[in-house]
Amino acid sequence: MSNYLKNNEASGQATAKRRRKLWLAGGVAGLTGVISLAAVGVAGTAGAVSGLNTAQVSKDGGDHGRDWDKDQGKDKDKDWDKDKDWDKDHERGKEVPCDTDKLIQAIVSANSNHGGVLDLAKGCTYNLTRNDYEGNGLPVITERITLKGEHTSIVRDATADYFRILNVGTGGHLTIKGLTIKGGQTLELFEAVEPAAVWASYSDSEAIAAEVKSGVPLEKALTARQASPKAGLKAAPKAAPKAAPKAPAGAVTPLVEEPGDTDGAGILVQPGGTAEILESEVVLNQSGGNGGGVANFGTTKIWHSTVARNTAFFFGGGVFNAGLLKVEESKVKDNTAIIGGGGISNGAASIFADDVDGGTVELKKADISDNETLGFGGGLLDIGGNTTAYETKFVSNTAVVAGGGLAAADSQLNLHGVTVEKNSTAGVGGGLAIAFDSAVTAERTEIKDNTAGFFGGGVFNAFSVTTLRDSEVVGNRAIGPIGVGGGIFNIFGEVNLSKTKVAHNFSTFAPGGVFSFFGEVNVDDKSAITANRPTNCLAIPGGTIENCFA
Repeated sequence: MSNYLKNNEASGQATAKRRRKLWLAGGVAGLTGVISLAAVGVAGTAGAVSGLNTAQVSKDGGDHGRDWDKDQGKDKDKDWDKDKDWDKDHERGKEVPCDTDKLIQAIVSANSNHGGVLDLAKGCTYNLTRNDYEGNGLPVITERITLKGEHTSIVRDATADYFRILNVGTGGHLTIKGLTIKGGQTLELFEAVEPAAVWASYSDSEAIAAEVKSGVPLEKALTARQASPKAGLKAAPKAAPKAAPKAPAGAVTPLVEEPGDTDGAGILVQPGGTAEILESEVVLNQSGGNGGGVANFGTTKIWHSTVARNTAFFFGGGVFNAGLLKVEESKVKDNTAIIGGGGISNGAASIFADDVDGGTVELKKADISDNETLGFGGGLLDIGGNTTAYETKFVSNTAVVAGGGLAAADSQLNLHGVTVEKNSTAGVGGGLAIAFDSAVTAERTEIKDNTAGFFGGGVFNAFSVTTLRDSEVVGNRAIGPIGVGGGIFNIFGEVNLSKTKVAHNFSTFAPGGVFSFFGEVNVDDKSAITANRPTNCLAIPGGTIENCFA
């Protein structure tokens, strides 16, 4: 399948999927001005980008992919060929002087000699000023190669053409340790789009807002969609998409997602590639597609590392995943994505081309904080994937439309000992926004002090099943002009509370605790919904809440 800015014309591509709208239209009622402003920002940025020269060529016009091959024999260490037994002497590496050309030559040589360990100069900054014709600052990793440093940086020069830093090809295995990967930048020329063409793919907020402003009660506006409850969630552009090319007879549909040309400004891991980011930093990279810091389509592990202050024009400001991603005892912070997944995006919804189904994400003792997006999932967004988090914190993340902390659609989300705290959205789901056939289970999880401008200060659940067990939903707020369901807002879905407390939540209108509209909230006798303001519970026609006093 293709990513955003190009169509993959490989034989066997399936007909383009049409991603369903993520969030209930009513969930962002009244957000017309905010969303329009956000959309104008996206379109304006697109227009600005369209004026840039983004041809991925070197400054001097040379084909440095070929130069690297030519340089294999230059200044070659005579001991290089003598030490090929990497399994027996793995830690012993080839020393690479503080010289960018020497680094390029060393990687080319390692690719040609079954891999190797490269010891980079301590305290050195390898400043990349040119790139190959495919937009890579260093040669594509095709063997098992380790880059080890100590206070060592690999940086794209600020005045250089746009290119990513590292690219791990199919069959390649890259390990980086003690490095900083900084300043990668990928941009691509494309036609600017109208704001409505982007945001209308996700929400009917303008139509709903117009109804509310004209005096239509919110309940009536929501009820009007009862006959076709999933209309308004379908995230396909209003204009019919171009038909995908027909596959030849006997062709096989690809089973993996493929990266776009501009994905992964810091590090790109292609399908079949593997990366280990150990005790390193990936900072200040900017992607014109997905994955500002890292874009993983293969297998990637991030351990004791920091991914910070990266930006993606579409999804995954810090990290984008369509493969297998493990993040352990690491920080993903201060990243920005325009459309979704400020910190991490597991998959991506359709905008310009096919959607990308999420892969598998596993988080252990991770810190996902202070990330932001104009769209969905300030800390994490999962679309069509599977995410499991253990003892992880989602703190102070922001999303304009939905899911300040986390957002999920068509996904499985499992939280164990997780903290979702002080996240915010101008729309729905300050802590969690769960939509469209997702299955979410949270155990021993705290959802507290989150804020939504409209519905579900703690949790927003639509057309999905969410189970909270041994957990707390405390101190959340829905504070907008029609704020409802400070703790939990459930619509056309099912919420199950087991040994769970929903308390001290607040909303502008009743209930401050739990609201259910044409859905059910099941509460066992060991759970408590109490001390919420202005009331604890409200189930309007078609909705039920068990064991709760209003």
